[in-house]
Amino acid sequence: MPDFDILMVGNFARDKLIVDGVEEVASGGGVYYGSVVVKRLGLDAAVVTRLHPADFDRLQELRDEGVVVFATPAEGTSGIANYYQSSDMERRVCVPIGFGGRYAMDQIPNVSCKVIMVTPLFAGEVDLELLHALAQRAPLGLDIQGFIRVPVANGLDFRPWEEMEQGLRDITYLKVDRAEAEFITGLSDLHASAEKLHSLGPHEIVMTESSGVTVSVDGQFYSAPFTPRSLKGRTGRGDTCFSTYIAKRLSLPPKEACNWAGVVTSLKQEVPGPWKGTPQEVARLLSN
Repeated sequence: MPDFDILMVGNFARDKLIVDGVEEVASGGGVYYGSVVVKRLGLDAAVVTRLHPADFDRLQELRDEGVVVFATPAEGTSGIANYYQSSDMERRVCVPIGFGGRYAMDQIPNVSCKVIMVTPLFAGEVDLELLHALAQRAPLGLDIQGFIRVPVANGLDFRPWEEMEQGLRDITYLKVDRAEAEFITGLSDLHASAEKLHSLGPHEIVMTESSGVTVSVDGQFYSAPFTPRSLKGRTGRGDTCFSTYIAKRLSLPPKEACNWAGVVTSLKQEVPGPWKGTPQEVARLLSN
């Protein structure tokens, strides 16, 4: 029996959320939003992360949720300043404010799991050699943002991932948003983008946009809408969706896992921070 259901690898973040000029410091990163979802859905989760020791106290929130944390001290903590206007929470300006550094194989604990999720904030955290090594341990889920999103002077830009063809050969579950899919493939149609991405190796593709999530697997497409009553918890939407899908995919077919991802992500967007609801709440909404 594996030690964990899902092992997540990626830098923990100390973000700034600025809405209408009012600033709040908040925890963030795919490992933060994602691992709490996995635990709340009843699975065992572990996180491998890097951050400055001064921010280690922020990891307690994950431990309080039952997440096992393997943290490596780093010279800095990754972070993004997210600027929003409350009149349109779909639009944001993202400015990098820190970087927790690159992973080495000896920082990955020798534990077993059903899936490894690689969810970096920026390009530069995880290299091709590490991806290949992780793929020998378990099926990989990968968020493409951590390989094409590059910090620049006043923001984050998409840049080509030069080793993408080699990297995607190792991937079982790939997460992209609409903008990322178009940047990588040159195609604006999600279905056409998915077909091109499948040709590079990934078996299941999770595609997000403001209106919902679409999953492509075995020539079939499944979609679920996002129906939040507010966008106060907009930050972490993609992380929540991808983690929910993979967590439920361990026990459900793609269509049902996609539906779960749609509901959980809708609920998450209404409240800042990670989703802290219950499976019973989601099941009730799905049955309506």
